[in-house]
Formats: sequence, structure tokens, C-alpha cells
Amino acid sequence: MRILTGAILAGLISTTGAFADPVDDKLVLNEETEMVVRTAAPAHVSETLDEVMSGWLFRGEETRAMQMDDFDNPGMIFVEQGQDSWAAVDGSEGKSCSSCHNDMDSMAGVKATYPKWNAEAGEVRTLQMQVNACRTERMGADAWKYDSGTAINMEAALASVSRGMPVNVAIDGPAQSMWEKGKELYYTRTGQLELSCANCHEDSYGMMIRADHLSQGQINGFPVYRLKNTKLNGSHSRFKGCIRDTRAETYSPGSEEFVALELYVASRGNGLSVEGPSIRN
Repeated sequence: MRILTGAILAGLISTTGAFADPVDDKLVLNEETEMVVRTAAPAHVSETLDEVMSGWLFRGEETRAMQMDDFDNPGMIFVEQGQDSWAAVDGSEGKSCSSCHNDMDSMAGVKATYPKWNAEAGEVRTLQMQVNACRTERMGADAWKYDSGTAINMEAALASVSRGMPVNVAIDGPAQSMWEKGKELYYTRTGQLELSCANCHEDSYGMMIRADHLSQGQINGFPVYRLKNTKLNGSHSRFKGCIRDTRAETYSPGSEEFVALELYVASRGNGLSVEGPSIRN
């Protein structure tokens, strides 16, 4: 099976220029905020990676330049929509997000810590889950569909005020069991192609797969504006697409499996800067 998997992956990787190292470049946002796009791997992944690298380093020059300036970043349009939702009154309690939290700038640093354990709820929550809990429990409003336009716009807006801050996702204590579940999913081969997340993003990053440059699959830049579908994409939607590409039955955005996988993958990028909304192919 390992031989078959290797043959499948080799068939997908271009035979011409199969290796294309990440660029040696600096991401400076709006000519003032330098982002950490490569750093020493956190201890819990140091056995497999010496260094963790943002997906920004694996993109072409034009794509990298778009992300460096908010006026050129199409993801910022959706950030503005998220900011509008932040100030909008909704639900039976006559409240908005700003009723409790004031300006969105008060949320600086929050995105960098999610997913995280919520002691009151007794579960690991993603940022979208926490927003929905606030909506249903405090605002008397309906929950937003996971990774839907409104939900992902809000996550992008919350990410934007944390840009430049280091990802710092906790994996110890009561969150550890979910982290272990996410790790198992990351290394489990799935589908007719018998591929895992690690086969592409740990074993083969830096290679060209068809016309795409394989990155380490870091999610510090999510939500991501993808040039491919011209909209914001959440990490769970990306997980779903990757698993689908292995020709396997996949999970739904917001599922326990994807919450666990997000926790694990986010922790692999501890130390990288929050970039969302970033731009990728």
C-alpha cells in the first residue's frame, strides 16, 4: 500500500521542476507590520519539522504582493462586511456584538488562541463556535451556518485585528484529547488514493503538484481569499475539499472531527503570525 501511495503521489507531482523551494521573502503588511512567516517548529512537531512556514512563502510574486497591501487584498471587502455585522443589533435581546465588546479592536489577540478549551461549555470551541454561542445565549439570535458567508466574514474581521500576533494555541489540559484526535486524523490515510494530510503537507511540501506549489498546510492565514473561487474560505471548508480530493467520504464544517483537526493543525503553526484574511491560489 505504501508503494501504491507513493506511486499515486509521484504521478500527481510534476516531472518538470518538481521541487520549488519556498521563497526567501519578508511579509510586511501595509509597509509597517512585519509578519513572522517562518520560525522554529513548536516542540510538539519538532520531530518531523525543523521550521514552520506560512503558505505565503509558497505563492507567486503577484499573489504575495496582493496580501501585503490592504487596498489590494480582496479579502478586506469581507472584513468590512464582518465589521458591519459586529455593530448590527440582532436577536430578542436587542444587542449587537459591540454591546458587550465595544470596538472590534478589543478582540486583538483572540484569533491567535483559537481553537481553545471552553471550561463553561466543557468543550473545545473554534472561533466560529464561540461567536455562535454568543449569538444564541446572549443576543437571542440565530446561529450562523458554519463557514457561511456571514460567519466567515466575522471570523475574517476578528482575524484582521490580530494580524502580526503569534499563533498561540494551547494543547494541554482538557484540550489534549481533542488535539490527539486531530493528530490521528492528520496522519490517517483516506479515500481511494490512500493519502493523509501529512503525505502532502509534511512529506512533500515544496514540490509542485500539477500546477500548484505544495505548502506545509499551515492555517495561520485563515480565513483565506482564494483566487480559484473568488471568495473567503474557512479552514473546515478547505479540510473538506482536501479529503474529497482523496476520493473519500468527508466530514461537515463544524463537525467534531474538523474541530479536532483545526486544533491540531493550528497548533502546528504556533509562533507564526496571524495573517487572515490571506490570499492563496
